Amino acid sequence: MLLESLIDKATQLEGNTVAVAVAEDEEVIEAVIEAINRNIANFILFGNKEKINTILNQNIQYPITSDKNLTVVHADSNALAAEQAVRAVSNKEATVLMKGNIPTNVLLKAVLNKEYGLRTGNILSHAAVFAIPGFERFTIVTDAGMNISPDLEEKAQIIRNATALAKAIGIEYPKVAPLAAVEVVNLSMQATVDAAALTVMNKRGQISGCIIDGPLALDNAVSVLAAEHKGIQSEVAGRADILVVPTIEVGNVLYKSLIYFAKAKVGAIITGARAPIVLTSRADSAESKLYSLALAICSAAE
Repeated sequence: MLLESLIDKATQLEGNTVAVAVAEDEEVIEAVIEAINRNIANFILFGNKEKINTILNQNIQYPITSDKNLTVVHADSNALAAEQAVRAVSNKEATVLMKGNIPTNVLLKAVLNKEYGLRTGNILSHAAVFAIPGFERFTIVTDAGMNISPDLEEKAQIIRNATALAKAIGIEYPKVAPLAAVEVVNLSMQATVDAAALTVMNKRGQISGCIIDGPLALDNAVSVLAAEHKGIQSEVAGRADILVVPTIEVGNVLYKSLIYFAKAKVGAIITGARAPIVLTSRADSAESKLYSLALAICSAAE
């Protein structure tokens, strides 16, 4: 399975530690235990120590007192746990940040803190790596979770973030499709205008390390037959590695459609910070959290 290959790669990358903010969540703990058992990383769990230990000890496969790969640090509040976890990454005690049972805005407030946060000057963007039944390659969808309606320059940075992630998982020269409803530029449809501009920026070297062609509708981006049927000749059409959505609504629908209709497996992280951030939702399975952890470890190595 494609995503299992990320776990295999992550196990070969030694010395990684994940700081988890507000770790008192059963599926988070389940993913942490599985990651430790598979030698993916060490963990520092920040949050209510009593609750964390209770969840850990409820799992008979993992006695907390016997493993050196795990540290539990007490925090009296969500905000303090977020601060401690971010500081651990900022101080290089950890290489990856992970969201536990904490509102996203509370964690991101700590991430963006000017004193100890993880900002780089670039925008943060969400990137999801899918293994879709019937497809023999990874498909990266961005941005389905951070930027609501990115402008042209923000889309360019989202592509740069996704390109770096693609390289981290072995896609040396990713093909990028900025998505729209149609394949031609229509001044009434901003997504098509931005897609065309991104294509030109790529050709002029303003966005490097990938090949961009758009606008492309979803069918033409992922299906060679659909692209040929419409007479589209492109290195990207039908072969896209990265699908760049125009708005968060489009990304959210595509992301959830792939999971619930196509039964795809996914790992997702926030890119653009000084370290990868595993920012899964409460609805995500422990399996998805494990894949996200492996993805983050691979990304941290770049």
